[in-house]
Amino acid sequence: MTNPAENLQIRTQRTPNPNAWKFVLSATVKREGKVSYTEIRECDHVPMAVALLRLANVTQVHLFENVITVTQNGASEWTALAQSVQDVVRYSMPEHDPDFVDSVSKPKKVERSALPLELQTLEEILDRTIRPGLQADGGDIEVLELDGNILTVRYQGACGSCPSAMMGTLQGIESILRTEFNPYLEVVAV
Repeated sequence: MTNPAENLQIRTQRTPNPNAWKFVLSATVKREGKVSYTEIRECDHVPMAVALLRLANVTQVHLFENVITVTQNGASEWTALAQSVQDVVRYSMPEHDPDFVDSVSKPKKVERSALPLELQTLEEILDRTIRPGLQADGGDIEVLELDGNILTVRYQGACGSCPSAMMGTLQGIESILRTEFNPYLEVVAV
């Protein structure tokens, strides 16, 4: 019998964030949705994420489709850390369940169709204009709240600690949403 980990291909890619790398797998790690973990207690139901967070200097693990984005605090040399990440993934994948659901401690995500029309429109604009680029760089953006003309968002994955996300990307997002949604909109990242 063939070991599935032997056939697993893992391609590493740098991201615009010098402290985050993407690991693109030939297998699915998260079949539906996306999730970011920064603490072991958040992901004790996902052994691979736990093992990755236990690696020295790793501060976040983001899982999306066939991509794992690992963020570190800058204290590790990437060549050695990347090898450790690949070793953990190869060891963990035979038992990994890509259909895992988020921990019960996290609030249930509301179906997009149940959101107010304004939020549905914002999500559609982000899906079409912003998310593809962020996801290509190992990250994403989550809409948290629209309060009047203030949109609060949270960066995920590589974008969470990226200097360009907090400045240039945020301004780009605001510019697109002002053009396509509301000329007075202010976008705030938490």
